[in-house]
Amino acid sequence: MKNTRLHMLVCGGTGCESQGSDKLVNALNLVLDKYGYKEEVTVVKTGCFGFCEKGPIVKVQPDDIFYVEVKPKDAKRIVEEHVIKGRKVEDLLYVEPNEEEKLEKQHDMPFYKKQHRIALRNCGLINPEDIEEYIAVDGYLALGTCLTEKTPEEVIELVKQSGLRGRGGGGFPTGFKWELTYRNKNDLKFIICNADEGDPGAFMDRSILEGDPHSVLEAMAIAGYAIGAEKGYIYIRAEYPLAIHRLNVAIDQARELGLLGTNLFGTDFNFDVELKYGAGAFVCGEETALINSVEGGRGEPNAKPPFPAESGLWNKPTCVNNVETFANVPPIILQGPEWFGSVGTEKSKGTKVFALAGKVNNVGLVEVPMGISLRDIIFEIGGGIRGGKKLKAVQTGGPSGGCIPEKDLDIPIDYDSLKSIGSMMGSGGMIVMDEDDCMVNISKFYLEFTEEESCGKCTPCRVGNKRLHEILTKITNGDGTLEDLDRLVSLGEYIKDNSLCGLGQTSPNPVLSTLKYFRDEYIEHVVHKNCPAGVCKGIKRKQKEMKQQELKEQKQKEKEIQLH
Repeated sequence: MKNTRLHMLVCGGTGCESQGSDKLVNALNLVLDKYGYKEEVTVVKTGCFGFCEKGPIVKVQPDDIFYVEVKPKDAKRIVEEHVIKGRKVEDLLYVEPNEEEKLEKQHDMPFYKKQHRIALRNCGLINPEDIEEYIAVDGYLALGTCLTEKTPEEVIELVKQSGLRGRGGGGFPTGFKWELTYRNKNDLKFIICNADEGDPGAFMDRSILEGDPHSVLEAMAIAGYAIGAEKGYIYIRAEYPLAIHRLNVAIDQARELGLLGTNLFGTDFNFDVELKYGAGAFVCGEETALINSVEGGRGEPNAKPPFPAESGLWNKPTCVNNVETFANVPPIILQGPEWFGSVGTEKSKGTKVFALAGKVNNVGLVEVPMGISLRDIIFEIGGGIRGGKKLKAVQTGGPSGGCIPEKDLDIPIDYDSLKSIGSMMGSGGMIVMDEDDCMVNISKFYLEFTEEESCGKCTPCRVGNKRLHEILTKITNGDGTLEDLDRLVSLGEYIKDNSLCGLGQTSPNPVLSTLKYFRDEYIEHVVHKNCPAGVCKGIKRKQKEMKQQELKEQKQKEKEIQLH
């Protein structure tokens, strides 16, 4: 980054790019050039700021002024007012809706106040396509420290002491996974970064890769050193072109500076990274299915054991972690496990990134300390429910999670607490639903997704989910019976207990959780042939048919009376 008077940080995440942030960058540069300020002001395209609801975003440093919903046509005013005259562009400042107060500083906004950024620490702060900016914020310092000052065993012990657990959904202790792979001696080992983020409404890992790709590359190299691997693969969806582009740029830059390749930091340690593209199969988020896909095979899970730590990629010891897990590693090395462990709860250390979506005012990407309540996320960070509607439920964990009712909003967000009420952390999708949503239809929606994404290898998942979907379709069409509700529970439990992998083992969760907390809606559909939210079209058709039948019978009775 050039040493200039002002830096204009423009959000360059996928969300803001779709709203024209590229055109905004060009417009700012053109206006600055026109007025002769190109040497005084630098326009920097960063990663995601997280405040997607108010994008595109421009943050002017060092003034710390935060502009929202900026359009290319606003570039001229920003330059004329802020750059030349030193005055804020008032109508581009964020307006806090409750107090109707204009806020110019990012840290004063309710959306950011309760956040604690560790995995997202550099997103929105640096240019992800400039390795020097990453190095300027202590990038690759953690890798250098590990290679020159610590043994592999000491690195593993640091990660174990931190309490870091896998952020991909399973919550397995990261350091313990590294240790298992380290203990399995072999001439060849592999590190795999799981960037196959496929949950509906989830964009956490993609945003990290778009905004801070070097943090993942650095962490993979650290993991490689710790377990004894010299090769890493990033398995990423081909549907993420921006993340792929920035990863390729980052890999080339790291190789050029000798931070990937051979003899890193003058040691005998070699490590390099290669991208492998996925075709969008949700089941490939499961580590053995992912490994099969990397090998060029069909993306189907394997029975375990053996686990990848013993026999993974090409039957060699392999450690698989997801993007967010890796992003936490460099700061743990630099600031220590005690620092990381001071955030969060006793059994769920650190922070968690969530993609907050649905019927909430502030849709976006948030990173919060473990243990924060759902209520704080939705009503303080998220700004409450759109249109003043009443909250009905929150879906956490994507298709694998459950629907949490309003009465449980004060439960702390951690791995164990969410599991205790029939949901799960998952990779970090969080979809908010209001009174206009039908919970029967919601469970049917998620089941359609998992039914479509099932690899078909095991019968409980392949056939069982199809039967579940048929019963739900029957209910939403107004043809369900009370016996069908019992069938949903018994079949759902069977699928959970007998499926081969995590996809099948968690696929009934939306159905079982909605039956548990919103059984009255199922009863309304089955007994009264009515969808209270007015969403289920099959029920509407059924009601119309019933009305027509009633009119027909009434006319028939009137006709019979006239005849007599």
